[in-house]
Amino acid sequence: MEALYLLIPLSVAIVGLAAWIFLRMSDSGQFDDMDGPAHSILLDDDRPAEERGGDVASAPHRSTSRDTRRGT
Repeated sequence: MEALYLLIPLSVAIVGLAAWIFLRMSDSGQFDDMDGPAHSILLDDDRPAEERGGDVASAPHRSTSRDTRRGT
């Protein structure tokens, strides 16, 4: 029973801290654009750099061979 005298105020303080953090994040604009990052994945240009006209040397290396993906 004596543990409740410590645990109840501690849990109320933790909930208050979590609510304060959430309100600070929402005030700073953290949750303004929830759909933009999800749509940006769909709109990425997945063509190789040489087809886009970009620099081939700076493009990330992507292998299309099945043997290299399996590690054999």
